[in-house]
Amino acid sequence: MERNTRQRGAIRRAFQRTGRPLGTGEVLELARAEVGGLGIATVYRNIRTLADEGWLTVVELPGAVARYEIHGKEHHYHFRCRQCDRVFEAPGCIGSLTELVPPGFSLEDHELVLYGRCAECAALA
Repeated sequence: MERNTRQRGAIRRAFQRTGRPLGTGEVLELARAEVGGLGIATVYRNIRTLADEGWLTVVELPGAVARYEIHGKEHHYHFRCRQCDRVFEAPGCIGSLTELVPPGFSLEDHELVLYGRCAECAALA
């Protein structure tokens, strides 16, 4: 039981340190630096538990594997780097989109995804 607690703690800290949505592979790499024997099945299991508990939220982007971020943040968008495939948070909201909704439709939510190169990849270009 103690090992599981240590592993879950390392997974939580991976999200807290990066402050951005992470895929399971990224979580494994970051948390493994703290808990050497961590395996991908343990990461999946703990992410599912943290999502079920409401600590994590699923981030689903078109054409991409699911990523996860800490739940409870203010509304924001996402930026996906086309070079390294990492996802970052883009704070804020562009405002009302009601003028884009067809007549008779009811808007319930929206998501905007920005694509390009992150600062690190842009510096290498």
